Amino acid sequence: MDIPCKERFYDDFSVGEKFTLGSTAMREDEMIDFATQFDPQRFHIDPEAASQTIYGSLIASGWHTGSLMMKLLAEDFLGEHSLGAAGLSELSWPAPVRVGDVLTLTVEIMKKRESKSRKGLGLIEIKNQLINQKGEVALQAVPTMLIARKDPSEGN
Repeated sequence: MDIPCKERFYDDFSVGEKFTLGSTAMREDEMIDFATQFDPQRFHIDPEAASQTIYGSLIASGWHTGSLMMKLLAEDFLGEHSLGAAGLSELSWPAPVRVGDVLTLTVEIMKKRESKSRKGLGLIEIKNQLINQKGEVALQAVPTMLIARKDPSEGN
């Protein structure tokens, strides 16, 4: 479909569609700043202490990578027809994120269903993955997004 993701209604998405969206590079100062405020564990805020852990070097907080995923999703996927999310069925961090990693967001449409309680609203389950430059999945999240339908009177 030629409609940009940000302009799509629920009706415009198809199960099985996959999108490769934006990328972000991991900077040590940003990793430490985020973790200092929100996740002050030694392997997130102190490169020397991190070198003595199982990770061997500084790694980003998973919450930082989750925030970056959300930023990329908002910039390139979620438009004015997005009405938030109903929740997550999965959130995992299979590979640590290190200084210098470049993370690229991919999105796959997994399931769709119309809301039973609200006309004009669709629910789309998507699989988001942040993939590093080595092809490793650094973050995987499976949210259910609330997306407006083209004709609010359709359904239920």
